[in-house]
Amino acid sequence: MRDLFDVGGGGEPTKGKSPLADRMRPRSLEEFVGQKHILGEGKLLRKLIETDSLGSLILWGPPGSGKTTLGKVIAGATRARFVFFSAILSGVKEIREIVREAEEEWKYRKARTLLFVDEIHRFSKSQQDAFLPYVESGLLTVVGATTENPSFEVIAPLLSRCTVLTLFPLARDELQEILSRALVDQARGLGRGRLSIAPEALAFIAEHSAGDARVALNTLETASHLAGEHPIDLVTAREALQKKPLLYDKGGEEHYNVISAFIKSLRGSDPDGALYWLARMLEGGEDPIFIIRRMVIMASEDIGNADPRGLQMALAALQGFQLVGMPEGRIILAQAVVYLATAPKSNASYVGIDAALAEVRHSGPLPVPLHVRNAPTKLMKELGYGKGYKYAHSFTGGYVPQDYLPEALAGKQFYKPTKHGYEKSIGERMELLKRPPAEGDEG
Repeated sequence: MRDLFDVGGGGEPTKGKSPLADRMRPRSLEEFVGQKHILGEGKLLRKLIETDSLGSLILWGPPGSGKTTLGKVIAGATRARFVFFSAILSGVKEIREIVREAEEEWKYRKARTLLFVDEIHRFSKSQQDAFLPYVESGLLTVVGATTENPSFEVIAPLLSRCTVLTLFPLARDELQEILSRALVDQARGLGRGRLSIAPEALAFIAEHSAGDARVALNTLETASHLAGEHPIDLVTAREALQKKPLLYDKGGEEHYNVISAFIKSLRGSDPDGALYWLARMLEGGEDPIFIIRRMVIMASEDIGNADPRGLQMALAALQGFQLVGMPEGRIILAQAVVYLATAPKSNASYVGIDAALAEVRHSGPLPVPLHVRNAPTKLMKELGYGKGYKYAHSFTGGYVPQDYLPEALAGKQFYKPTKHGYEKSIGERMELLKRPPAEGDEG
């Protein structure tokens, strides 16, 4: 199991030269670029590393933000025995072996064991459970790395015993610093080839690497092969980068982040934001029918009767998309998105039904007033079912004041129309109906 525990996560490469991104991994805190909110002078993680007082951690961040690199930096700085563990390649059997060795190290050498778990979100519940007793006892200090939200992927007992540190995508200037180092580093980088790069090409790679140092360095290395003995220009940089996949995991947290931003843009009447997030989802491979379903919900929840055509538009988008599919379906989606974003907004119907449900749960099955009950039998009529009911169409305007709620809820109002769009007219009509009827209105 020697190479399983290798700091590099798999031993030395057997053939050829390792990729530039691997060769340029920082070996110390001084070489590390980015994540200043936790690694700057006086910040939490730097203090924990410098004082060798590290507890169990979960490093949560996007690809290329430095999670594994931080694990290796910690390995070089801590006095604990360091073990690298891949959640993809290993299971409970290997955990038991790690525990056995950790117990021996503590028993005979009083040496603590720091276990770096790469992609901890890939562990099953039983695998995570296997860690718990040893994390709690202090035998193992676990540092887990994950691209997924730990709230969803890490079991609560383990999560409660770890400090979660969030890593962010690297900024453009941070990526440019990393790329510039690689260009001049003769021992590990591209410095021996005396490679040069146009400033606009360097900025392009940094700008279009989505905050991912690995993508940036891999692109630079590819560009160096394409350029040969010539300087790397913007054309070469574009060719090296090609089209990168968007960060959009349909089963993970980013899925929920993007759909949330989309709905909030619609609700906030921002067609530009809504179109952008729509494009992000379509380009990331999201099911358009899922998007339309959310638009149908939004049309009632956030637009409602301020513009009843909003729901019609969302349903028409569903029908239209099912008729033509992609790529033309994107135009139908865009039209509906713009309409919903710019429509007047009201959540009065949404608030109304929730208020009514809350009342039902609170007051229980209150009796239906006798005058609005149906009376299909003689006995029911004798008991007063339907007695006193006023037939609305027998009155001028098709309306007559009458109580329809249970007696205990008389006068209760659940639906309160806003003054937005068509709902303003609804409110005005409701106010008009409350006025006392003129004499002789009954037909």
